[in-house]
Amino acid sequence: MDDESVYEKNLGGELLAAVSRSFYLTLKALPKQLREPISLAYLLARTADTIADTAQVAPDVRLGCLTQFGSLIHDRAECSPEFGTVLIQDFQPLQTDPSEAKLMQRLPDALKWLSTMNGHRLQAIQGVLHHIIEGQKADIMRFPAKGHLRSLETSEELEAYTWQVAGCVGEFWTDLCFSELEGAFESSSDAARMKELGARYGKGLQLVNILRDIGKDAALGRCYLPKAEWSVLGFTEDDIARSPALLRPIWESWATRATELLGSGVEYAARLAHSRLRYATALPAILGVRTLQSLKRATDSELVSGVKIGRMDVAKLLMQVSLNNSAAGIRKLAAS
Repeated sequence: MDDESVYEKNLGGELLAAVSRSFYLTLKALPKQLREPISLAYLLARTADTIADTAQVAPDVRLGCLTQFGSLIHDRAECSPEFGTVLIQDFQPLQTDPSEAKLMQRLPDALKWLSTMNGHRLQAIQGVLHHIIEGQKADIMRFPAKGHLRSLETSEELEAYTWQVAGCVGEFWTDLCFSELEGAFESSSDAARMKELGARYGKGLQLVNILRDIGKDAALGRCYLPKAEWSVLGFTEDDIARSPALLRPIWESWATRATELLGSGVEYAARLAHSRLRYATALPAILGVRTLQSLKRATDSELVSGVKIGRMDVAKLLMQVSLNNSAAGIRKLAAS
């Protein structure tokens, strides 16, 4: 067994399942050529996300750690003892999720896995992690700590943010499909168009996360829905912090935008010629569509407290996608 497969076995199993939750269903279904680089990129991104989201650690410390983490990825370097000690001492004890704590502990192994990558795989992973980490650093500077609520200012800021932390992932996914899996797309598919659809798909998934978490984010002092849109309704930051449901009219507008972007994800999946890849790619799109449907039906209090798709519903969805794993079937499921 080569080094890459050893690391996939050790890191891409239980740990990956624990930190990726429903997305693990997608990762597990991917063809081997794509599963390894995408799983590694996901673990590295989640590690960066955990560093960025540990709000008990001072913003300047988190920013410094993200910068150092980005350098380790760029240089394909091993984790230094000093950096590892900071993660274990300053970040790991603060994690309420045991899997997030384990991510801190296993970072040296993830970086060793990265050292086995080369060529286009390595460049793709380094490129997408650069964008994600820069997006997370920008987020910390916008929302440095809990307290007085802060907001993104404009729709352009929100569009840029969703690309930086997720739209770029759609482009990364597309690049790997073209480079690592011959015949991944229909023969008539244009690479530039597929990258565009992939970017829109990623942005749509991130927008669903934002719409799902408006109450949680407000409690943390952050609002991703643009101030330029809700301030004209006469609301202040204090109003939104006290009652995030006031965002509902703006929320509805962005839910329409998310639906449009997820439509690009459905079209993206439908253009895949490889059946396992089509199945894996369609799952998040259909789950995103179902999540939006549930959110739209939610009362204001449910919207603020958070709405999730239950495990039984996810299991049912898995079966439906499996039984309708064709271009027409995927489009039909998304429309139902």
